Amino acid sequence: MNNKLIQSLRAALPATRKSTTWLLKLMIPISLGVTLLQHWGVLDWMAGYLHPVFVHLGLPGSSAVIFLSGAAAGTYAGIAAMMAVPLTLKQATLLSLMTALCHALPMECEVNRRTGSSFWEMAVLRITMAFSCALLMNRLLPELPGSFLYLGAAADSSWGEVMTTWGLSQLKMAVMVFLIIYALMVVQRLLEAYGLLQPLSRSLSPLMRVFGLPRHAAYMWLVGNVLGISYGSAVMLELEEQGLVNRKEANAVNYHLIMNHSLLEDTIVFSLAGIPALWLVSTRLLFALALVWGRKGCLKAWRRFPAVCGRP
Repeated sequence: MNNKLIQSLRAALPATRKSTTWLLKLMIPISLGVTLLQHWGVLDWMAGYLHPVFVHLGLPGSSAVIFLSGAAAGTYAGIAAMMAVPLTLKQATLLSLMTALCHALPMECEVNRRTGSSFWEMAVLRITMAFSCALLMNRLLPELPGSFLYLGAAADSSWGEVMTTWGLSQLKMAVMVFLIIYALMVVQRLLEAYGLLQPLSRSLSPLMRVFGLPRHAAYMWLVGNVLGISYGSAVMLELEEQGLVNRKEANAVNYHLIMNHSLLEDTIVFSLAGIPALWLVSTRLLFALALVWGRKGCLKAWRRFPAVCGRP
């Protein structure tokens, strides 16, 4: 046991260094850009134009930059932008939910396409569901006590203070990113070392009926939830190549995973920033269930009444 643990701890380090370096190259420029836009008043100017749209979501207009950062580049980019803008905990929770449902669109939608889904359908669904989620949760979510992890400078800070605060915040962020990724890499390697992924997937097979997914797609579902769409894409493609999952079944699983993937990593990352884990997990799961069962209902209705429903 100790040997496998030590080997997992060692094997996780190179991958952690590589992933951390890649993510920080992405996060630091975005964080700097948002910080400068805020200091120069550009975010306030943008907020004036975007406020009419985002006010219905309970968010300031400047949060559009955060949403676009996460949608274009990924969860960590969205968090980096969030930490550079002062937000209430409720606003940060709404943006975290939007980012969790709709992040890294170009990369992840391409993975969806390669595993049997439509690139544009996946993208439109995720954007639509992200805004629907914020609209709904803004009405249901109460005001939350406490504050979000804000690493920016005060509004009246000088240029030197802004840059000093930003530099220190990046050091804190770099340490946090490294530790999070290292922990996830160790867990992944321990699961592989002890051969736990396959037994776990078999025990989860009955749960697939609740989710509206094929029973034997449990392993693909587990990979997507543990590793995420991007990290788990190689495994998903291999399952198709081995004939364990066909493209129609993979497409069905994708409808669930675009709402509810990388649940372990995303929940840990957002929770460490102060976002309530219960709201993140429950909301993503409910939206995944609604999307999968709603699609099944539409397909069933189309088969019975094709002239009335049109093609879904």
